[in-house]
Amino acid sequence: MDSATSDRGEPRQALSSTADNGLKIVIVGGFGVGKTTMVRSVSEIRPLNTEETMTKAGEAVDDTEGITAKTATTVAFDFGRITLDAHNVLYLFGAPGQERFWFLWDRLFSGTLGAVVLADTRRLADSWYAIDRLEHHGTPFVVACNDFGGPAHTPEQVRGALDLPPEVPLLFCDARSRASSKQVLISLVEHLQHLQRARPPQTALQPPIPEPTP
Repeated sequence: MDSATSDRGEPRQALSSTADNGLKIVIVGGFGVGKTTMVRSVSEIRPLNTEETMTKAGEAVDDTEGITAKTATTVAFDFGRITLDAHNVLYLFGAPGQERFWFLWDRLFSGTLGAVVLADTRRLADSWYAIDRLEHHGTPFVVACNDFGGPAHTPEQVRGALDLPPEVPLLFCDARSRASSKQVLISLVEHLQHLQRARPPQTALQPPIPEPTP
């Protein structure tokens, strides 16, 4: 596979001409939970992002409690890519977290194979809307708690706070780490494979989900 170099000196992987199956995953969650960071950490290409500097004008509409150091925010979506094998490519879309941009979510969910709900344990209530919309659309998802160095919570406490069914995978991660973020995506793919195998044969209309790469 050919590669190029980005203007930051990073390798930029060209898409193989044999890639013919695109799989879409959306990363959603509240404002400032690390969605842009996760896309950046795992994408094999320089991610497309729509971050803009936060201004005084947004203070009246964006709740920055607990994230006062945040200076930029996504206003449309983030986009990254991971090649799974010669034929299968994973496309990552990071959704904006502010309530005023939630109207974009339903469009981003269209054609989505599955989703990651990224959560901040200091502000778990911010994850409720994401979970509600995914359940409304019938989109499978996992929940990943991003490490912000706050008070530790047990999985049982997080599940109780988010009212998560036992079949929904719950993970703890560091979105800054490629290995940690990659493991979240692997867990999502494994969850999707489990759901696919559990379906009656007549309802399994989509092509098999590729095995995750360790």
